Amino acid sequence: MKNTFGTSLLTTIFGESHGPYIGAVMDGLAPGIEIDEEFMKHQLSLRRPAGKISTKRVEADEYQIVSGAYQGKTTGTPLVIIIPNSAQHSADYDATGRIARPGHADYAAYCKYHGFEDYHGGGHFSGRITAAVVAAGAIAMTALKKKGILIGTHIESLGGIKDAAFMELEKDIVKLADEHFPVLDEAKGAEMTKLIEEIAADGDSVGGVLETAVIGMPSGVGEPFFDSVESMLAHALFGIPGIKGVQFGAGFDMVNGRGSEFNDCFRSVDGRVVTKTNNNGGINGGITNGMPVVFRCAVKPTPSIYKEQDSVEIYSGTDAVLQVKGRHDPAIIHRARVVVDSMTALVIYDMLAQRFGTDYFAGKTE
Repeated sequence: MKNTFGTSLLTTIFGESHGPYIGAVMDGLAPGIEIDEEFMKHQLSLRRPAGKISTKRVEADEYQIVSGAYQGKTTGTPLVIIIPNSAQHSADYDATGRIARPGHADYAAYCKYHGFEDYHGGGHFSGRITAAVVAAGAIAMTALKKKGILIGTHIESLGGIKDAAFMELEKDIVKLADEHFPVLDEAKGAEMTKLIEEIAADGDSVGGVLETAVIGMPSGVGEPFFDSVESMLAHALFGIPGIKGVQFGAGFDMVNGRGSEFNDCFRSVDGRVVTKTNNNGGINGGITNGMPVVFRCAVKPTPSIYKEQDSVEIYSGTDAVLQVKGRHDPAIIHRARVVVDSMTALVIYDMLAQRFGTDYFAGKTE
């Protein structure tokens, strides 16, 4: 099982949805990075469910940092974060036996782990594990902010409703940082929320598209081909449950256009090279060009729905009908936003440490 990614900063996630703990190990952090406890709690709160548009399972996420920190700063040794699970309802899954839930990893996991996997709540495949990613990502985001690098994500579209586009990136990112339902146009956000509630009342679910911007990235970061900025980000982003597509810049939106439309022409502004447009999402040849890194993630409709669905009983292989019980999200996109931000921060931190050395983020003793 491969649960570690990164080169200079290795991040490992562990745990199961209904196990006693989930957590993350961060190996390779520079010493002296501030651990902003309030920011970590805030980030975890953005992932936490709330209201009619989210699951009723609400975890306190009372994390503990059990190594790698001293007096509010990283030590440079492996930093370990554990988060207890305290609101499990495992009986909800015992009631349906081993009937594979459509859209979930139940059957694929059984084929790989031969029935020894903990399937309750999806086990290790559950979105619950992403709380550990958010906690780890908060530390990386704090370090990046010190370098003038900010990350922000909004719901670009949901159920055919489109949010306003990014305009003033720094201002937009600052606004989104405090939004539990991350949109730039509040009226569109209200429409999206109403649609999620209507779909939930019908026992169904909905997905959408998240758009992320990273500003303040220096040019020259990344590698051609296999360790390109796109490939490294996509590798990590596809590790987030529910992500089914990643597009950089204009991507699929402009592939039927012409080169004269897609190319980003260069100009010199106040001694700095910039591009007039950003259709390539701030990346050329797999390497940052100094413009904002922009990408979109397709988030599928939550697979747990309250409608009857055809399936099979895993052990016997016989046909069955399943109606999911328990507590589930009619949409995960608003909660996935902070996971995307966090995963992005971990990748960007790692790539910058590779480019400039691990002490690029190191603090100073006082």
